[in-house]
Amino acid sequence: MSIYTRTGDAGMTSLFGGKRVPKSDSVIDFLGSLDELSGHIGLVASLLKESEEQRFLQSIQKDLLDIGALVSGGKKAMHLTSLVKEMEKKIDEMEKKLPQLHAFILPGGTVLTSQVHIARSICRRAERKAVSLKKKTIFAYLNRLSDYLFVLARFVNHKDEGKDYKWGV
Repeated sequence: MSIYTRTGDAGMTSLFGGKRVPKSDSVIDFLGSLDELSGHIGLVASLLKESEEQRFLQSIQKDLLDIGALVSGGKKAMHLTSLVKEMEKKIDEMEKKLPQLHAFILPGGTVLTSQVHIARSICRRAERKAVSLKKKTIFAYLNRLSDYLFVLARFVNHKDEGKDYKWGV
């Protein structure tokens, strides 16, 4: 089977179930942000050495695909509350190993840390688009994911360089 179908050449695409919508539709825009987020998370995962964080990021990529399917009309049941709790547990574990934060930090440090911050920024955009779509079921998931990515960036930076790049101190 060929990757190209030519069905989108006129600026339309299909949602789950076959409904045709313009490629500028807000759902398609949201799905594009999820896809971009997943790509950046995949890059972060590939830059991490084989680790628990790498495996967790790959599970997040699967969640993002499931969320995309759900938003585009799929009926797969997702247990977003339990996924949010799992992210909170990961955040708490990493924060125990980090110094307390007393200032804003600048996104940066290492290439890996910077990439995690880019993924976090894209996650925030996806979250804003979810809000505009009124997809309340995924607000908490994306909000917690951006929190997780923020703490992961600090965690990775501390493992590599041992410091945050603070602003305003």
